[in-house]
Amino acid sequence: MRIISQMTDQEEWLDVESLDLEGQGVAHRADGKVVFIEGALPTERVQVQVHRRKNQWEQGVLYATARESSQRVTPACPHFGLHAGACGGCKVQHLDPAAQVAVKQRVLEDNLWHLAKVRADQVLRPIEGPTWGYRFRARLSVRHVQKKGTVLVGFHERKSRYVADMRVCPVLPKRVSAMLVPLRGLISSMDQRDRLPQIELAAGDDVTALVLRHLEPLTEGDGERLRQFARVHDVQWWLQPKGPDTAHLLDDGGPELAYALPEFGVRMPFMPTDFTQVNPHINQVLVARAIRLLDPQADDRVVDWFCGLGNFTLPLATRAREVLGIEGSETLVARARANAEINGLARRATFEARNLFETTPESLRSAGTAERWLVDPPREGAFALAKALADMQQTPPPEPWTAPNRIVYVSCNPATLARDAGLLVHQAGYRCVKAGVINMFPHTAHVESMAVFDKA
Repeated sequence: MRIISQMTDQEEWLDVESLDLEGQGVAHRADGKVVFIEGALPTERVQVQVHRRKNQWEQGVLYATARESSQRVTPACPHFGLHAGACGGCKVQHLDPAAQVAVKQRVLEDNLWHLAKVRADQVLRPIEGPTWGYRFRARLSVRHVQKKGTVLVGFHERKSRYVADMRVCPVLPKRVSAMLVPLRGLISSMDQRDRLPQIELAAGDDVTALVLRHLEPLTEGDGERLRQFARVHDVQWWLQPKGPDTAHLLDDGGPELAYALPEFGVRMPFMPTDFTQVNPHINQVLVARAIRLLDPQADDRVVDWFCGLGNFTLPLATRAREVLGIEGSETLVARARANAEINGLARRATFEARNLFETTPESLRSAGTAERWLVDPPREGAFALAKALADMQQTPPPEPWTAPNRIVYVSCNPATLARDAGLLVHQAGYRCVKAGVINMFPHTAHVESMAVFDKA
């Protein structure tokens, strides 16, 4: 029997049944009360040290294990764990990566069924990639801890606002992980060390950019320290005095931050504060599969809802007659248009800015008829879009308008995907023909997924 921590009171042995969306083991007491257990895995028999009690549920930390899961592995990161001060960036490093994917697939299927009474006709093979060194985007907190005489750079501690004392991070690219200690030394040497709350990593194919958030103007000496660090570590420094749109290069010139989608001959320049996928290896496969599943024909018109910088729009424009990308931000739309120009796709890819969380049947009609839709919303999902489409099907408009024959929905939240799938299937006249997960964030509980809906 393995003991994890000291217990405060005697607890019964519990059989862990599953993992929840936060990567916690889920068990039930003899009286039926649900218990959420950090560090526990399905099939394990455990005791728990409870730190929160409610009428219907309890939450705690693994205390002792009488039966271990065959899928339990030794975490590769020295900063992972349940102890005080452990890094909170990863939640399931103790679970075999293949089992992580299986759990995420189960989470997707459970959400679709329990929240929407929807089952996909076919389960897609999971999209998987490297499980270490994959995180090309990250927001690292910075704290000068005067009492300890040190600077911390990294993710927050588990369930804490404190910054973890990290010296390596295996999910970051190796060269970036190796910079964590030098970054601590750099910040410690700067005049404004107490006014530098975060460093944002944004790595492209050829450039590693670091965005330094600073609350006060930097001194000339600090600027020179950043330049010296950039020369030694081959990084590009950006400065961000206020919001994300204020980010600018420390010095003009240098290579452009960009990533490629080689299957489609597309190159995507971006700003380091723009949203791009964390995992570029997975993104290439994700885009290719989404477009293969959408199956645009040469004469088709496609609408890409929540298009961002054109991650799907531009590859789609290499296959379809016309693609309309719609996004909520004028700034992003301007950058997407610029990317279309750079790739010679401006005639086939057009863009509009709209508030997609206030979509109505009228705004659907104004977007025009399209044979196929690609939907890639943020965590909030695309409820207004799905609801407007359902309303259009139940009360057809007086003027001609045809719903898309196929919708490919890329989701970063299985709960909102399930909610929207319920509308599409039960009210808008679609069938969920395929669904599967994308392991965009290995060692975390984050579930990225994709579902395909055909007109019934």
